[in-house]
Amino acid sequence: MSKLFEPYTLQSITLKNRVVMAPMCMYSAQDDGMVTPFHFVHYATRAAGQVGLIILEATGVVPEGRISNKDLGIWDDAHIEGLSQLVEGMKAYGAKTGIQLAHAGRKATVDGEIFAPSAIAFSSDYKTPTEMTEEDIHYVIEAFKQAAIRAAKAGFDVLEIHGAHGYLISEFLSPATNKRQDQYGGSQENRYRILRQVIDAVRSVWDGPLLVRVSAEDYAEDGTTMDDFIVFSRWMKSQGVDLVDVSTGGVVPAAINVFPGYQVPHAEAIKHGADLPTGAVGLITTAIQAEEILQNNRADLIFLARVLLRDPYWALHAAKELGEDVQPPVQYVRVGNYISIKKQLVLQQAVFSLEKWILF
Repeated sequence: MSKLFEPYTLQSITLKNRVVMAPMCMYSAQDDGMVTPFHFVHYATRAAGQVGLIILEATGVVPEGRISNKDLGIWDDAHIEGLSQLVEGMKAYGAKTGIQLAHAGRKATVDGEIFAPSAIAFSSDYKTPTEMTEEDIHYVIEAFKQAAIRAAKAGFDVLEIHGAHGYLISEFLSPATNKRQDQYGGSQENRYRILRQVIDAVRSVWDGPLLVRVSAEDYAEDGTTMDDFIVFSRWMKSQGVDLVDVSTGGVVPAAINVFPGYQVPHAEAIKHGADLPTGAVGLITTAIQAEEILQNNRADLIFLARVLLRDPYWALHAAKELGEDVQPPVQYVRVGNYISIKKQLVLQQAVFSLEKWILF
């Protein structure tokens, strides 16, 4: 059996394969953060395509912490019903479900005041944020905790804390964006403090698998590197994080040399340097590419993004490429039967032609 289609256990749950749909913002929610018909079609289709774990897009733990006014929300109990229906739709096809809890920090584009560790704008196209007080920080930590409670009520299997791509938590982690002089700035330990407190708060109400997404390199002279994230990941492991979802960039404007699998070495370094399972992401598009990563023990799960937008049935096509017998949903089984019948007819025609040749 290929490793891509081996089951994988994350703490208390078992994924039917190692194909994960990475969180991708869809900007399709109502202005109040509620789900829309688009979400039901979008996520259920990937579940029908046999993705093992689907993680919902960045979902705001507070309204002012959304990337846009069209982001999903989980800051109010009113959000639970719609999210629960999304979960039900995905689980109907055997997928495990996750949600990414997020705060956009200085990259929020919502109306009104936005907040960050330091009052530094991401670029001239963004607003200058208000530097957070310790009271503001504690408010956000509590918001992550309450969001985790709502996620459990909605029935999600997995939680992911968004600590990547230049949003709030990664802004605290990076010295390029965190210029604070208090206990939340300066040293590695201080810059990690808010993530430590968010993990502890979430873990106090969430018993299931917990993931953290990180940007393991800022591509900036004064930013973080893989060495920083090996240390951070060791701390995460000690706090009960089950897997680190390893991405890069987005913390500051930077020129990044992008190529297939360009972020895989970061997942590999953290996996072995911190002795913690990792997910690899970043222009992974083919079954063979995914299989190489797993067979060479470079990561434990394969996180796919844009390729799953192009092909919701990527997992079924990958199974065929790797010679695996993965069944489509029962409603589509006749497609497989049709292929078998077609093959039988071709074979019968070949035998008939051979018999004609022998006889005549």
